[in-house]
Amino acid sequence: MFKDERGDIGTDKGVRDGVETAPASFEEANINPDLIRREGFASEAEYRAYIATLGGHARVEGTVEEPLLVSDGHALEGRLRELREEIENLRARLHVIQHQAATVVTENVRWADASAHAQLGNQPWLKLAAAMAATFVVTRGIRRLPLGAVATTALPLVAAAMNRKFAR
Repeated sequence: MFKDERGDIGTDKGVRDGVETAPASFEEANINPDLIRREGFASEAEYRAYIATLGGHARVEGTVEEPLLVSDGHALEGRLRELREEIENLRARLHVIQHQAATVVTENVRWADASAHAQLGNQPWLKLAAAMAATFVVTRGIRRLPLGAVATTALPLVAAAMNRKFAR
């Protein structure tokens, strides 16, 4: 026998210690446990069969409820609200991307300007324009030279120099 355990001396026969529960009524205590169903019924026919096994006649029309139909409009409104929120989210993200793209372009222009200043000093664009103009003038001058006659004369000299180099 343990310390808190009552000894069985026969004096506590009618004393309840609160562990079991008393039946709610006499009828409930005498119900066949095979007839008690804790789940629902799969169909109306199954419900009628269950009522017939109990021996009672209950109206089915008032006890079986029709399934509650959810309108498609409510579901569509919810979906439309979700889509609007997603569109607002995408617009906000697009705004951030546009701002970042503008920042990148601005920074690239600043970098190009700083690079030109580092390479060409003060007034780099003026110096660059002068270099482009000089290139244009030199190209025009080269086009006016009779290079066909010069190439015809120089080609045998270049071929002879290459032959001497390979002969060694």
